[in-house]
Amino acid sequence: MKTHHIIAAALVSTLALTSIHAADPLPSWNDGKAKQSITAFVEKVTKEGSADFVPPAERIATFDNDGCLWAEQPMYFQFFFALDRIKILAPRHPEWKDKEPFASLLKGDMKSALAGGEASLVQIVMATHAGLTTEEFEKAVTDWLATAKHPKTGRPFTEMVYQPMVELLSYLRANGFKNFIVSGGGIEFMRPWTEKVYGIPPEQVIGSSGGLKYELRDGKPALVKLPEIAHNDDKEGKPVGIQRHIGRRPIAAFGNSDGDLQMLQWTAAGAGPRFCLYVHHDDAAREWAYDRESHIGKLDKGLDEAAAKNWTVVSMKGDWKNIYPPEKK
Repeated sequence: MKTHHIIAAALVSTLALTSIHAADPLPSWNDGKAKQSITAFVEKVTKEGSADFVPPAERIATFDNDGCLWAEQPMYFQFFFALDRIKILAPRHPEWKDKEPFASLLKGDMKSALAGGEASLVQIVMATHAGLTTEEFEKAVTDWLATAKHPKTGRPFTEMVYQPMVELLSYLRANGFKNFIVSGGGIEFMRPWTEKVYGIPPEQVIGSSGGLKYELRDGKPALVKLPEIAHNDDKEGKPVGIQRHIGRRPIAAFGNSDGDLQMLQWTAAGAGPRFCLYVHHDDAAREWAYDRESHIGKLDKGLDEAAAKNWTVVSMKGDWKNIYPPEKK
């Protein structure tokens, strides 16, 4: 091979490698303080020989789901699933016509149905989730996600994920982090689809969980969902869930509401380098704008603590080039 051919080949190879290394791992993030804080932290804890180096086994990152990894307005997506289950199950429950909150739900009167607050929500979830085996429930969730559409955007719920956060999950994974979902949502509701959508396998999903009972159905072993709450993975319940499922304190935690505050506090209180981030919903044009007064995803105490402790706060309006992934044709 002639000398100039060798030089040309070497130059092309060098340029290709430079291009790979120069590729932005977070292309949907605008260059700014939030993006810089993320990359600076990752570079710091992954640089071998530095005082802040964290071994891969200890690189645990926890993420809330609703409002942090996917949208949560106008109400939690699991509740949409529960409402559709009410319609399916209604013929088997004629008593619901005169029993609240089901009577109001069947009339389409959401306000009256939810007048009982959290107690009504729990009653609805228990009635629509209990009695099924875990396999039956997984199929019900998978079938629903295959056809259900968001009422405002018309997109499948699994396309209502935040593209910048999906990129962040990949970036962390590429740098030796193990990502966990730590959500107030139902653990059995999330596990059927999180690996496909986020790259997070079911064993790395922590959520609120109902009781389970082992029994034989038609001579075959089954786990049956019970109408009771075994663990509420919200607020103070999040650090408890982390300890029970992971057994390591995270070095990075990501949330969007006061329900995530204790998880971020627990993470920040550990020794060594720590990173806490809040996603702030301030983009009324491309998503929704809400924080201190919202009935869903309220971010009040968390905003104050983030300012006091210098946590990263992401402005969806200012820090994200895109909100959702490109629509699939």
